[in-house]
Amino acid sequence: MSEELVFQISLELIPGVGNRGVKQLMSYCGSASEVFRSSKNKLLKIPGVGEKMAEAILHSSPFKEAEDILKSAEKIGASVLHYTNGEFPARLKQAPDSPNIIYRKGNGDLNPKRCIAIVGTRKATDYGRSITDKIVEGLAALNVTVVSGLAYGIDIQAHKACLKNNLPTLSILAGGLDRIYPSVHKKYAEEIQDRGAIISESIPGTKPDPHLFPARNRIIAGMTDATIIVEAAAKGGALITANIADSYDRLVFAVPGDVGHTYSEGTNKLIATQRALIYTGIEDLIYHLNWDVEEKSDKPKVLPDLTKEEQVIYELLNESRSPLEIDLIAIKSQIPINQVASHLLSLEFKNLVKSLPGKKFGLA
Repeated sequence: MSEELVFQISLELIPGVGNRGVKQLMSYCGSASEVFRSSKNKLLKIPGVGEKMAEAILHSSPFKEAEDILKSAEKIGASVLHYTNGEFPARLKQAPDSPNIIYRKGNGDLNPKRCIAIVGTRKATDYGRSITDKIVEGLAALNVTVVSGLAYGIDIQAHKACLKNNLPTLSILAGGLDRIYPSVHKKYAEEIQDRGAIISESIPGTKPDPHLFPARNRIIAGMTDATIIVEAAAKGGALITANIADSYDRLVFAVPGDVGHTYSEGTNKLIATQRALIYTGIEDLIYHLNWDVEEKSDKPKVLPDLTKEEQVIYELLNESRSPLEIDLIAIKSQIPINQVASHLLSLEFKNLVKSLPGKKFGLA
């Protein structure tokens, strides 16, 4: 049992700290264990930490409860991933309301090169199920990991299609990993672990209560490059996922359906109000996500003369698994953002970089 992981879980258990507070404390103190070893004066110097929070940290003793949580995870064969762990989903970590800890069963890669969410209504039609199968078949050719929620309808259809096509898939649960919901999908959850993983932010034993499902949806949106809504009524969980994905500046696609059909109302409205791109085929994903699907030539690409800064930015985008926002490019390249914009424009003129929706940039 990792001592630091016990401290990390303990920090989550202190009332009033919250996800962002935990990150703030660890950022200033360096580790969870150092948070608990800090003096009151040191804690009060951290932005956002007041008298009440400092007292709670100093006088709380959640360590036994944290150890019990770790033991319960070990008992069901689940690993516990803190956001400082290299296996924690990097895409999810970028979300402002990302959980600090997730529980995982299965050894699937949580940081695949390409990752797409497929969600939709629980009352899927034959059309919706058929379209889901076709989407997954197209993704299989590009080795894309599919994320969904194991729910009835479109979600389970996406998982089943992945299993059929031998494609990695990740299932995000609203309750503990030992409380599979719906229970009739337990057999699929077990199969999914062989090709990917089942994941939850809830500690083992947590019942899948209704309030946990919207929170689950943010993880689905946060772990992926884009979300595809296959079928959705005017209201429902799939539209919540779409809104969250949009708030994270991730692309949202919607499959158009019959005008007037109940489970096309949501998707058609997303497209009509320009809150989602229309999905007509795998080519839409390839274009908007700037996926390089051409066969690599044995000959290295001949680049035009680049300045030192342009070379840094080009190499950064070349190494990235997905397009990057201009702010992130500035941070990673350590080049002032106003200069980054100028260098990106120069790289666009040289046909090496292209601008994408959401103020992102990728290789041309």
